Amino acid sequence: MGKKVLMKGNEVIAEAAIRAGCTHYFGYPITPQSDIAHYMAKQLPLVGGTFVQAESEVAAINMLYGASGAGARCMTSSSSPGISLKQEGISYMACAELPAVIVNIVRCGPGLGGILPAQGDYFQAVKGGGHGDYKMVVLAPANLQELYELTVEAFNIADKYRTLVMIMGDGNLGQMMEPVQFKDQEDIYKDEKAWATVGTGMKRKHNTITSIYIEPEVLEAHNNKLQKKYALIAEKEVRVEEFNTENADIIVTAYGTVARIVKNVIKLAKKDNINVGLIRPITLWPFPSEAYVKCAEYAKAFLSVELSAGQMVEDVRLAVNGKKPVYFHGRTGGMIPTEKEIYDKIKEILEKLGG
Repeated sequence: MGKKVLMKGNEVIAEAAIRAGCTHYFGYPITPQSDIAHYMAKQLPLVGGTFVQAESEVAAINMLYGASGAGARCMTSSSSPGISLKQEGISYMACAELPAVIVNIVRCGPGLGGILPAQGDYFQAVKGGGHGDYKMVVLAPANLQELYELTVEAFNIADKYRTLVMIMGDGNLGQMMEPVQFKDQEDIYKDEKAWATVGTGMKRKHNTITSIYIEPEVLEAHNNKLQKKYALIAEKEVRVEEFNTENADIIVTAYGTVARIVKNVIKLAKKDNINVGLIRPITLWPFPSEAYVKCAEYAKAFLSVELSAGQMVEDVRLAVNGKKPVYFHGRTGGMIPTEKEIYDKIKEILEKLGG
C-alpha cells in the first residue's frame, strides 16, 4: 500500500476509476458531484483516456452506451435529478447487458430540491428507476477508503457479470475530506469482451448490441436470462457490515454516512447498559436479507435510520418478515439526524416494548 493522501470524496471516486482502468468518462455538471468531472477532465487524458462533457445527462448516458458497447471501461456520474434523466438509457444498457459504472452523489429532493445530502434515491436505485424488469448492483460506501475500494470493485463486478453498477453516496461523502491509502497495483478483473462491437474485418459473425426484441418469445427468453444473472449476483455479491449485533436488544440499520453516526450512538447506549447493534448494508442491491433473518432470532426490534421519508425500511420489513417490529426514523431536506435524536428514538422503542 502507498502513503495516505488527503482527498475529497468526489476526487477519490475519479482517481479510483482511473486506477481501475476506466478509459472513458461522460458527464454533465451538477452539484454536489461536479468535482468528479473536474478531476476526470484534468487527469484522464494524461493516461490516454477520453473525457467528454456532454450537452446533457441524456447525451451522457447514451455516450456511455456506445463506449461500453465498443468494449471500453467507462463511467458516468451525476446527482439525483441528473440520474433521473439517465433512467431511459440505464434501462437500455441493462437490457443490452452493457457493463459500466454510474455514480450518484445524492442531493435532497423531490424535484430540484437542494444541494445538501440525502438518501431519497434509494427506491430509484434498487427498484429499477427506469422501465422494465432489470436490476443493477448498488454499492453504498460509508467512508472514503471504502469509497476508493468499492469504486474499483464496481468496475470488476460490472465486467464480470456484464451489468451496471451504481456507486451511491450522499452529498457528505462526495464533499468531505479524509485520508485514503491507495494500493500500488489494483486487482483488475480481465475480460476479453468478445461480445463487443470492435470490428473484425469480416473475420467472424457480426456482434449486435441492442435492447429491442420484437418477438415476444425471444424477449421473454432474454428476460429469463437476465433474471438468472441477477439471481447469481444476489447469491455471490452481497456485502454487509454487522457491528455489535450479537445479543443486541435493538438492531439499527443504516447505510452510508448515517451509519457512522449510528456507531457513535451505540457507544452512548453502552454507557447506559443498552445493547444496540448495527446492520450496515454495503450492497443496497442485492440487499443483505440473511443478516436480518439471523438477528431477528434474538433482537427485540429493528430501527431503520435514513436521510429520507422512509425507503430502505421497506426492505428491512421484507427481510424481517414480521418476526419482530420494525421502526423508522428519518430526516429530509438535507437535515442530518443527531446522535441524541437517534438514541432518544431507541429508548422510546425499548420503553414501548417493555425495557
